Amino acid sequence: MKRFVDRVEIFVQGGKGGDGCVSFRREKYVPRGGPDGGDGGDGGDVVLQANEHLMTLLDLTRRERLRAGNGRHGEGNKRHGKRGDDLAVQVPPGTIVVEKDDDGAILCELTEHGQQEMVAKGGRGGKGNARFATSVNRAPRRRQRGRAGEERHLVLELKLLADVGIVGFANVGKSTLLGRISGAHPKVGNYPFTTRSPNLGVAPLSEYRRAVIADIPGLVEGAHRGKGLGHEFLRHIERTNLLLVVLDATGDPGSEYDLLMNELRAYSDSLLAKPQLVAVNKIDLVDSPSVPGDLYPVPGADVFSISALTGEGIDVLLSALRGRLGEG
Repeated sequence: MKRFVDRVEIFVQGGKGGDGCVSFRREKYVPRGGPDGGDGGDGGDVVLQANEHLMTLLDLTRRERLRAGNGRHGEGNKRHGKRGDDLAVQVPPGTIVVEKDDDGAILCELTEHGQQEMVAKGGRGGKGNARFATSVNRAPRRRQRGRAGEERHLVLELKLLADVGIVGFANVGKSTLLGRISGAHPKVGNYPFTTRSPNLGVAPLSEYRRAVIADIPGLVEGAHRGKGLGHEFLRHIERTNLLLVVLDATGDPGSEYDLLMNELRAYSDSLLAKPQLVAVNKIDLVDSPSVPGDLYPVPGADVFSISALTGEGIDVLLSALRGRLGEG
């Protein structure tokens, strides 16, 4: 399985333009042969292209310097040089492009499959001496050299595009729940931080409706101070339509919910404004699985008792997801 990488720094450079040519016609029966040097070709552009088959920026960690093709030089007989080849760089949808050391200004965002954005323009080709002929200078030896391509140091950050973001503390069963409702096969285990990178699954909500669900690494108390792993990946649920908050029925779900909301608030208030569903998991391990919805002061959020391991309550939860996403 490929390592998940959601941030890379790269250097991009457009191709150099080809030089113009100095040339004169020298044909036996052509009197007063004039200048016929052709123009150089333009350099190629560096273009980012969103590809829905990619889920990580890992490939770009091996290609930190990306250059497009150079333009060909001009030739005699007014032959213009060929334009340099563009360089198309494939990135996952959800990639944000920022110019390094430019106060974090966003250059572009690639959110749809096939979307393209030019990030480094190729240099213009130089003019050949045929361009400089005048009535008073019929044999110019002047030409232009091609210009260098645009250079940029870029930071690429990935924010996964998903309908639902699953959040919760470590070991509450988020990955097991994702596998149960979507058929995904994330790694699970009975130890902290089983999930070390975001996982995606696709849950069938109806015959024609599918929901993309993102499971991020578990949070821990104090995540906003750099503790644990999950806070680093919360950017991946910023674009989700709905949060699925998973709590542990074997502990104190009410206190757990409050701590979790504090961590989300410390990251961004916008996460708290998203619609929520609350799933209290592991009811197969408690004597009284009933979880009253009024136990949690969550405006507009429904609370469900489930067991991701046995499947109990999952159909009801999926029905609620279908209704909430249908409303959007």
